[in-house]
Amino acid sequence: MDKLNVMTCEEALRSLAAYLDDELAGDERQNVQRHLDVCRSCYSRAEFERRLKFELRKLGKDDVPVGFEQRVRRLLQSFTPSADTVPKDH
Repeated sequence: MDKLNVMTCEEALRSLAAYLDDELAGDERQNVQRHLDVCRSCYSRAEFERRLKFELRKLGKDDVPVGFEQRVRRLLQSFTPSADTVPKDH
């Protein structure tokens, strides 16, 4: 994008996660920041996501109960069709 072009809301929101994770550099980061400086709607969305990330980080990591992984794997397998139930091409 040309430096003189104004970033649209769609473009800003598409880049928002990378912006909040400090994964953008140079002009791209500046363009998102400039858009957030003038667009209250996108700024509000960015603040919500920033606060959400902060709160999620505060939760920490709990130990996973014994057997949890196996229960999840069995559940996933119940949704995955087996080779016997998948229609074959003729």
